[in-house]
Amino acid sequence: MAREPTRPEPTSPVPTDGAVRLRVRYAECDPFGVAHHSSYVPWLEEARTELLRDTGVTYAQLEKAGVFLVITKLELKYRRPVRYDDVVEVRTRVVGGSRIKIRHEYEVWLFERLGAAPDFSDPAVPTDGVCAVASTELACVDAAGRPQALPGWLAQA
Repeated sequence: MAREPTRPEPTSPVPTDGAVRLRVRYAECDPFGVAHHSSYVPWLEEARTELLRDTGVTYAQLEKAGVFLVITKLELKYRRPVRYDDVVEVRTRVVGGSRIKIRHEYEVWLFERLGAAPDFSDPAVPTDGVCAVASTELACVDAAGRPQALPGWLAQA
C-alpha cells in the first residue's frame, strides 16, 4: 500500500490578510496601454500565493503532498483602468470558508502612476485608489479532482 505524502505544516502564524505590489507589464496591456481584463486573474493568484507563502508553506509543497486548491468561483469588478507601467498593490483577505473551501476578497489599489503617487484629482484615478475589487472561492481536491478536507491549519484561517 502506497504511503500518503506528509502534508506541510506552517512555520509562521497563518495570516488573514496581505498585499503584493506589481508593475503592469507591456504584455499585459491592450493597444491603448490599458491592462487587459485577463491580466487581473494572475495578479490575484500571485497575491493569494504570497499570502500562503507567508505561512512558510508554498503551493508547490501542498501539491506535492496531494493537496490542490482549485478556483470554483471568481468575481471581478473593474472600477478604473490600470495602465502600462503603473504599480498596483493587490490586497488580499481571507473572508471565510468551510472544511473544504476557502474564500478570499481582493482590492487592486493604484499605488504609482507615471513614477509618482497617483493624482486623485484625475478622473481616471478612483478617489479611494481602488481600481478593481474581486473575490474567489477555492475548493480543496486530491490528485484525482475529488473534494477533500483542507489541511486543518488552513481551514482555521
